Amino acid sequence: MSQAPTSVLITGATGGIGGALAMEYAAAGTTLVLQGRNGPRLRELATLCEARGARVRTQVLDLRDRQALREWLLALAEQESLDLVIVNAGLNTNIGPQGAGERWDDVQALLEVNLIAAIATVDALLPAMRARGDGQIALISSLAAYYGLPVTPSYCASKAALKAYGEAIRGWLAGEGVRVNVVMPGYVESRMCREMPGPKPFLWSAERAARHIRRGLARNQARISFPFPLNLGTWFLAVLPAAVSERILRLLKYGG
Repeated sequence: MSQAPTSVLITGATGGIGGALAMEYAAAGTTLVLQGRNGPRLRELATLCEARGARVRTQVLDLRDRQALREWLLALAEQESLDLVIVNAGLNTNIGPQGAGERWDDVQALLEVNLIAAIATVDALLPAMRARGDGQIALISSLAAYYGLPVTPSYCASKAALKAYGEAIRGWLAGEGVRVNVVMPGYVESRMCREMPGPKPFLWSAERAARHIRRGLARNQARISFPFPLNLGTWFLAVLPAAVSERILRLLKYGG
Protein backbone atom coordinates (compact mmCIF):
# COMPACT_ATOMS: atom_id res chain seq x y z
CA MET A 1 0.00 0.00 0.00
CA SER A 2 1.07 3.57 -0.65
CA GLN A 3 1.74 6.03 2.15
CA ALA A 4 -1.38 7.75 3.52
CA PRO A 5 -1.94 11.13 1.84
CA THR A 6 -1.45 14.21 3.97
CA SER A 7 -2.99 16.72 1.55
CA VAL A 8 -6.32 15.84 -0.08
CA LEU A 9 -8.62 17.79 -2.39
CA ILE A 10 -12.23 16.66 -2.72
CA THR A 11 -14.61 18.30 -5.18
CA GLY A 12 -18.30 17.90 -4.53
CA ALA A 13 -17.57 17.54 -0.81
CA THR A 14 -21.12 18.52 0.18
CA GLY A 15 -22.58 15.41 -1.49
CA GLY A 16 -23.06 12.01 0.13
CA ILE A 17 -19.85 10.30 -1.01
CA GLY A 18 -17.82 13.52 -0.92
CA GLY A 19 -18.77 14.30 2.66
CA ALA A 20 -18.10 10.74 3.79
CA LEU A 21 -14.68 10.80 2.08
CA ALA A 22 -13.83 14.07 3.83
CA MET A 23 -14.61 12.49 7.20
CA GLU A 24 -12.70 9.35 6.24
CA TYR A 25 -9.51 11.30 5.51
CA ALA A 26 -9.88 13.84 8.34
CA ALA A 27 -7.09 13.33 10.85
CA ALA A 28 -4.34 15.18 12.65
CA GLY A 29 -1.55 16.10 10.26
CA THR A 30 -3.83 16.05 7.21
CA THR A 31 -4.87 19.04 5.12
CA LEU A 32 -8.27 18.79 3.46
CA VAL A 33 -9.33 21.12 0.65
CA LEU A 34 -13.09 20.82 0.27
CA GLN A 35 -15.09 22.29 -2.61
CA GLY A 36 -18.85 22.50 -2.88
CA ARG A 37 -21.74 24.75 -3.84
CA ASN A 38 -23.58 24.60 -0.50
CA GLY A 39 -21.76 27.08 1.74
CA PRO A 40 -23.50 26.26 5.04
CA ARG A 41 -23.06 22.52 4.52
CA LEU A 42 -19.41 23.05 3.58
CA ARG A 43 -18.77 25.02 6.78
CA GLU A 44 -20.52 22.35 8.84
CA LEU A 45 -18.42 19.63 7.24
CA ALA A 46 -15.22 21.63 7.79
CA THR A 47 -16.04 21.93 11.48
CA LEU A 48 -16.55 18.17 11.78
CA CYS A 49 -13.26 17.47 10.01
CA GLU A 50 -11.38 20.00 12.14
CA ALA A 51 -12.74 18.27 15.24
CA ARG A 52 -10.83 15.20 14.06
CA GLY A 53 -7.63 17.24 13.90
CA ALA A 54 -7.49 18.07 10.20
CA ARG A 55 -6.50 21.42 8.77
CA VAL A 56 -9.34 22.39 6.43
CA ARG A 57 -9.63 24.81 3.53
CA THR A 58 -12.98 25.33 1.83
CA GLN A 59 -14.02 26.76 -1.50
CA VAL A 60 -17.60 27.58 -2.45
CA LEU A 61 -17.60 27.41 -6.24
CA ASP A 62 -19.87 26.45 -9.11
CA LEU A 63 -17.67 24.19 -11.23
CA ARG A 64 -19.47 25.31 -14.38
CA ASP A 65 -17.55 28.60 -14.09
CA ARG A 66 -14.49 27.16 -15.78
CA GLN A 67 -12.39 30.33 -15.59
CA ALA A 68 -12.94 30.66 -11.85
CA LEU A 69 -12.30 26.94 -11.43
CA ARG A 70 -8.99 27.08 -13.28
CA GLU A 71 -7.80 30.20 -11.47
CA TRP A 72 -8.59 28.63 -8.10
CA LEU A 73 -6.90 25.33 -8.93
CA LEU A 74 -3.74 26.93 -10.33
CA ALA A 75 -3.40 29.07 -7.20
CA LEU A 76 -4.09 26.02 -5.03
CA ALA A 77 -1.39 24.00 -6.80
CA GLU A 78 1.12 26.72 -5.89
CA GLN A 79 0.02 26.82 -2.25
CA GLU A 80 -0.47 23.13 -1.49
CA SER A 81 1.41 20.00 -2.55
CA LEU A 82 -1.65 17.83 -3.15
CA ASP A 83 -1.07 14.12 -2.58
CA LEU A 84 -4.57 13.05 -3.59
CA VAL A 85 -7.20 14.72 -5.74
CA ILE A 86 -10.67 13.14 -5.62
CA VAL A 87 -12.74 14.40 -8.55
CA ASN A 88 -16.15 13.66 -7.10
CA ALA A 89 -18.56 16.47 -8.00
CA GLY A 90 -21.50 15.31 -10.06
CA LEU A 91 -25.06 15.97 -11.14
CA ASN A 92 -27.82 13.66 -12.33
CA THR A 93 -30.93 14.00 -14.47
CA ASN A 94 -33.45 11.56 -15.86
CA ILE A 95 -36.18 11.15 -18.45
CA GLY A 96 -38.96 11.81 -15.93
CA PRO A 97 -41.72 9.59 -14.54
CA GLN A 98 -43.68 9.64 -17.80
CA GLY A 99 -40.61 9.25 -20.02
CA ALA A 100 -40.97 12.74 -21.45
CA GLY A 101 -37.20 13.10 -21.78
CA GLU A 102 -34.37 15.08 -20.23
CA ARG A 103 -34.44 18.88 -20.25
CA TRP A 104 -31.59 20.28 -22.32
CA ASP A 105 -30.59 22.82 -19.66
CA ASP A 106 -30.23 19.96 -17.17
CA VAL A 107 -28.24 17.87 -19.66
CA GLN A 108 -25.87 20.74 -20.39
CA ALA A 109 -25.28 21.46 -16.71
CA LEU A 110 -24.66 17.75 -16.06
CA LEU A 111 -22.06 17.47 -18.82
CA GLU A 112 -20.34 20.66 -17.71
CA VAL A 113 -19.93 19.35 -14.15
CA ASN A 114 -19.57 15.58 -14.57
CA LEU A 115 -17.20 15.65 -17.52
CA ILE A 116 -15.84 19.04 -18.56
CA ALA A 117 -15.14 20.30 -15.04
CA ALA A 118 -13.70 16.91 -14.08
CA ILE A 119 -11.21 16.93 -16.94
CA ALA A 120 -10.49 20.62 -16.38
CA THR A 121 -9.62 19.83 -12.75
CA VAL A 122 -7.13 17.19 -13.83
CA ASP A 123 -5.69 19.48 -16.49
CA ALA A 124 -5.04 22.27 -14.00
CA LEU A 125 -3.49 20.12 -11.25
CA LEU A 126 -1.61 17.51 -13.25
CA PRO A 127 1.41 19.64 -14.24
CA ALA A 128 2.45 20.08 -10.59
CA MET A 129 2.16 16.34 -9.94
CA ARG A 130 4.15 15.46 -13.04
CA ALA A 131 6.83 18.00 -12.13
CA ARG A 132 7.45 16.35 -8.76
CA GLY A 133 6.82 12.80 -10.03
CA ASP A 134 4.20 11.99 -7.42
CA GLY A 135 0.48 12.29 -6.74
CA GLN A 136 -2.81 10.46 -7.12
CA ILE A 137 -6.02 11.31 -8.95
CA ALA A 138 -9.29 9.50 -8.26
CA LEU A 139 -12.10 10.00 -10.75
CA ILE A 140 -15.54 9.13 -9.39
CA SER A 141 -17.37 7.44 -12.25
CA SER A 142 -20.21 4.95 -11.72
CA LEU A 143 -21.27 1.39 -12.47
CA ALA A 144 -23.65 3.14 -14.87
CA ALA A 145 -20.59 3.64 -17.08
CA TYR A 146 -20.71 -0.02 -18.14
CA TYR A 147 -24.05 0.12 -19.93
CA GLY A 148 -26.45 2.98 -20.61
CA LEU A 149 -29.63 2.85 -18.52
CA PRO A 150 -32.73 4.10 -20.40
CA VAL A 151 -33.85 6.22 -17.44
CA THR A 152 -30.59 8.24 -17.11
CA PRO A 153 -28.98 8.51 -20.57
CA SER A 154 -26.90 11.66 -20.08
CA TYR A 155 -25.64 10.61 -16.65
CA CYS A 156 -24.53 7.24 -18.03
CA ALA A 157 -22.83 8.94 -20.98
CA SER A 158 -20.90 11.31 -18.72
CA LYS A 159 -19.74 8.52 -16.42
CA ALA A 160 -18.72 6.28 -19.33
CA ALA A 161 -16.66 9.13 -20.77
CA LEU A 162 -15.00 9.78 -17.40
CA LYS A 163 -14.21 6.06 -17.03
CA ALA A 164 -12.54 5.98 -20.44
CA TYR A 165 -10.60 9.17 -19.72
CA GLY A 166 -9.33 7.87 -16.40
CA GLU A 167 -8.25 4.53 -17.86
CA ALA A 168 -6.43 6.33 -20.66
CA ILE A 169 -4.48 8.76 -18.51
CA ARG A 170 -3.61 6.02 -16.01
CA GLY A 171 -1.71 4.27 -18.77
CA TRP A 172 -0.15 7.51 -19.98
CA LEU A 173 1.08 8.59 -16.53
CA ALA A 174 2.06 5.18 -15.12
CA GLY A 175 5.76 5.75 -15.68
CA GLU A 176 5.78 9.23 -14.13
CA GLY A 177 4.81 8.37 -10.55
CA VAL A 178 1.29 9.80 -10.90
CA ARG A 179 -1.39 7.25 -10.03
CA VAL A 180 -4.87 7.45 -11.55
CA ASN A 181 -7.83 5.43 -10.33
CA VAL A 182 -11.37 5.10 -11.64
CA VAL A 183 -13.98 4.66 -8.91
CA MET A 184 -17.25 3.03 -9.98
CA PRO A 185 -19.81 2.98 -7.16
CA GLY A 186 -23.20 1.37 -7.38
CA TYR A 187 -26.06 2.83 -5.36
CA VAL A 188 -24.82 4.86 -2.39
CA GLU A 189 -27.21 6.57 0.03
CA SER A 190 -27.44 10.26 -0.87
CA ARG A 191 -29.96 12.82 -2.07
CA MET A 192 -28.84 12.28 -5.66
CA CYS A 193 -29.32 8.53 -5.28
CA ARG A 194 -32.80 9.01 -3.82
CA GLU A 195 -33.77 11.18 -6.79
CA MET A 196 -32.70 8.55 -9.31
CA PRO A 197 -35.57 6.49 -10.76
CA GLY A 198 -35.64 2.70 -10.80
CA PRO A 199 -34.72 0.01 -8.27
CA LYS A 200 -31.64 0.50 -6.08
CA PRO A 201 -30.31 -2.95 -5.23
CA PHE A 202 -27.35 -3.50 -2.87
CA LEU A 203 -27.58 0.06 -1.51
CA TRP A 204 -24.50 1.05 0.54
CA SER A 205 -24.16 3.79 3.11
CA ALA A 206 -21.88 6.67 2.14
CA GLU A 207 -19.58 5.80 5.04
CA ARG A 208 -19.14 2.22 3.85
CA ALA A 209 -18.45 3.42 0.32
CA ALA A 210 -15.84 5.91 1.57
CA ARG A 211 -13.99 3.22 3.50
CA HIS A 212 -13.98 0.95 0.47
CA ILE A 213 -12.75 3.73 -1.81
CA ARG A 214 -9.95 4.66 0.60
CA ARG A 215 -8.71 1.06 0.76
CA GLY A 216 -8.78 0.77 -3.02
CA LEU A 217 -6.86 4.01 -3.47
CA ALA A 218 -4.25 2.92 -0.93
CA ARG A 219 -3.72 -0.22 -3.04
CA ASN A 220 -3.69 1.83 -6.25
CA GLN A 221 -6.42 -0.29 -7.82
CA ALA A 222 -6.99 0.70 -11.42
CA ARG A 223 -10.75 0.27 -11.05
CA ILE A 224 -12.52 0.46 -7.70
CA SER A 225 -16.01 -0.89 -8.42
CA PHE A 226 -18.61 -2.01 -5.91
CA PRO A 227 -20.71 -3.71 -4.63
CA PHE A 228 -19.64 -7.01 -6.16
CA PRO A 229 -23.02 -8.48 -7.22
CA LEU A 230 -24.10 -5.26 -8.93
CA ASN A 231 -20.61 -4.76 -10.36
CA LEU A 232 -20.75 -8.19 -11.99
CA GLY A 233 -24.28 -7.63 -13.26
CA THR A 234 -23.56 -4.28 -14.90
CA TRP A 235 -20.37 -5.65 -16.44
CA PHE A 236 -22.39 -8.49 -17.96
CA LEU A 237 -24.79 -5.97 -19.49
CA ALA A 238 -21.84 -4.56 -21.40
CA VAL A 239 -20.62 -7.91 -22.74
CA LEU A 240 -23.93 -9.65 -23.45
CA PRO A 241 -25.65 -9.17 -26.81
CA ALA A 242 -27.46 -5.82 -26.76
CA ALA A 243 -30.89 -7.41 -27.31
CA VAL A 244 -30.40 -9.56 -24.20
CA SER A 245 -29.24 -6.61 -22.08
CA GLU A 246 -32.22 -4.52 -23.20
CA ARG A 247 -34.60 -7.30 -22.21
CA ILE A 248 -32.94 -7.67 -18.80
CA LEU A 249 -33.30 -3.95 -18.11
CA ARG A 250 -36.98 -4.02 -19.08
CA LEU A 251 -37.57 -6.94 -16.74
CA LEU A 252 -35.81 -5.04 -13.94
CA LYS A 253 -38.02 -2.00 -14.58
CA TYR A 254 -35.27 0.39 -15.61
CA GLY A 255 -37.36 1.78 -18.46
CA GLY A 256 -37.00 1.34 -22.17
